[in-house]
Amino acid sequence: MKIFKFGGASVKNADSIKNVAKVLQNEGLNNKLVVISAMGKMTNAFEEIVNSYCDKSENLTNKISHVRDFHYSILNDLFLNKSHSIYITVEQLFAQMSEFMAQNKLKDYNYIYDQIVSNGELLSTLIVSAYLSEIEIKNTWIDVRDFIKTDSSYRDAQVAWDLTNEIISNEIDINELTITQGFLGGSEGKTTTLGREGSDYTAAIFAYCLDAESVTIWKDVDGVLNADPRHFQDTTLLDVISYEEAIELAFYGASVIHPKTLKPLENKLIPLQVRSFLNLEKKGTIVQKGIGISPKVPCFILKEKQILISISALDFSFMVEHNLSDIFKELHKYRLKVNSIQNSALSFSVCVEDNFNNINKFLKEIKVKYKVIYNENVTLFTIRHFDTKTISEIEKNHKVLLKQISTETIQIVVE
Repeated sequence: MKIFKFGGASVKNADSIKNVAKVLQNEGLNNKLVVISAMGKMTNAFEEIVNSYCDKSENLTNKISHVRDFHYSILNDLFLNKSHSIYITVEQLFAQMSEFMAQNKLKDYNYIYDQIVSNGELLSTLIVSAYLSEIEIKNTWIDVRDFIKTDSSYRDAQVAWDLTNEIISNEIDINELTITQGFLGGSEGKTTTLGREGSDYTAAIFAYCLDAESVTIWKDVDGVLNADPRHFQDTTLLDVISYEEAIELAFYGASVIHPKTLKPLENKLIPLQVRSFLNLEKKGTIVQKGIGISPKVPCFILKEKQILISISALDFSFMVEHNLSDIFKELHKYRLKVNSIQNSALSFSVCVEDNFNNINKFLKEIKVKYKVIYNENVTLFTIRHFDTKTISEIEKNHKVLLKQISTETIQIVVE
């Protein structure tokens, strides 16, 4: 069996969905499980609905209408028969979302987020599945929340592996074409999510539980590049990457492969392919056991909107183990993602990203015990397999706030 994952860019409009069908026909329709993300930028649009709902904003109705109109526009382009049952199914989903917002009494933002944003994946997979059936491609749609079971850590749910493995291995027909959602899980009847960009992780979970032959992530680029072409010129396609190297790149924030995706695949030596849904003749990049990286070139990872925090003791004493333990406890408490750290005798510097809007709470609490200086909206460059030229190119165009070098990796925080 092979696992395919299609992201938002591959289902952003009717033509893109038709192309997904062509990819499946080209690759073979049997023995496939297809994981699909929300369409286009719909995750962002659903996040706006969440924010408007939580803020009791007057824009809520308009935000919902925007999302609804987007999906109905795609439906109208895909289906000639306007009485097709998919219209009723989509309308029911929007009705259920409205009912949730009317009846919900909980104020937990993360819980609300998962219950609302998850509709993006449900809508996209229902529409794709219906279209495939319409053009006589037999497929089975499943609700991933019935298969991937998690704890109740909303927006960052942890997989209950034993239960998930038991359900998936016993209930998925590996001979069929199956369509399901990425990003989502289920916990005690509630929807959870696996973290942003978690659809890759979903594909890896199914691959692990089904002992799949391979996982293919279909993207609008030819494979894994050594840098994001939106920020860097003259990028290079990487032909082969080892699991270890890919995990390093993912750890530092490479956007092509989700950090949690690789370990389940490595555990069972399941190769991961990254291919272009626009150029089916291209082989793309393969991640597998073996050679580190080929060709061996510097690999750039850029993370914007970072916060660089420098923490020192109020009495100018050394920053030692109990101080660091104290700081990391607070970082964990406020769910601040640490991307770089540097320690000296008198200060501890940490570059973080604030995915859960907790930075002000963290700063307020940490300032009680420490002297704190911070820079907002800084950029973190991480370069694997760096050379002198790549370092000088970054440093000559930016003000360097922090630099840390190891054998294969350099991290530079700049304004």
